[in-house]
Amino acid sequence: MKETFVPLQNSINKKWFLVDAKGKTLGRLSTEIAKILRGKNKAYFTPYLDTGDYVVVINAGEVTVSGNKESEKLYRRHSGRPGGLKVETLEQVRRRLPHRILEKSVKGMLPKGPLGRQLYTKLKVYSGSTHSHQAQKPELINI
Repeated sequence: MKETFVPLQNSINKKWFLVDAKGKTLGRLSTEIAKILRGKNKAYFTPYLDTGDYVVVINAGEVTVSGNKESEKLYRRHSGRPGGLKVETLEQVRRRLPHRILEKSVKGMLPKGPLGRQLYTKLKVYSGSTHSHQAQKPELINI
């Protein structure tokens, strides 16, 4: 008789990875980061468990996009008040909060609900080349 293997939450080994986003395409980079956060790169991936690793992204402000997305891609947010819709282009968001572009892209690729929110907390994005996670000794991966 075959038995299904379900990893225990305390037996899952979490690693830290460092990704340099300089010159990388936004969508292709985001999908790979989402896979690592979700744990799909591991043999014991389980859809309803947090089996993923931590990801630190540096140089997020220097991620590239193709076509006319720089001026045509829109980011919308709403304050909740009547007439409170704010719309910005990718170019404006890049000037104001460059790390937000990659954060929103990866968050949209994670599952919706409590598990997705838990996975999103393991993503650390920095606009520059320095980060505050040296103590975790993140392993540099090339995506």
